[in-house]
Amino acid sequence: MNILVTGGAGYIGSGCAQMLLEAGHTVTVLDALVTGHRAAVPEGARFIQADLADRDTVRKTVSEGKFDAAMHFAAFIEAGESMRDPGKYMQNNVSCSIILLEEIRRAEIGKFVFSSTAAVYASSDKPLSEDSPIKPSNVYGQ
Repeated sequence: MNILVTGGAGYIGSGCAQMLLEAGHTVTVLDALVTGHRAAVPEGARFIQADLADRDTVRKTVSEGKFDAAMHFAAFIEAGESMRDPGKYMQNNVSCSIILLEEIRRAEIGKFVFSSTAAVYASSDKPLSEDSPIKPSNVYGQ
């Protein structure tokens, strides 16, 4: 498969990109390098340095890439910072994700994986599950 990995220069995204390459897939990493590192992009992956807020670049990448699937790991993840700068988190994690989703739909890419977080659930001393109560305690989880 030909797979787009956003946030592929970050910890989880780069690891996923590496595993995809090892499984024989073609991988394109799109990352702004705001928190990721160019050196983390696995050898063999095509790399595009771009911000998901740049709709024109996202549109061009997605439409010309002929991707079979997209995997989205390009969120900011610091819960404490999200409380100090909520606009930054809403812009990147919500608005930019919407741009990506709209362009994926436009390009008719039928497979999409969204990297989620347990921060959407209420705090608990017990292990969380998909049925745990939803009650984020910070902007990141919202």
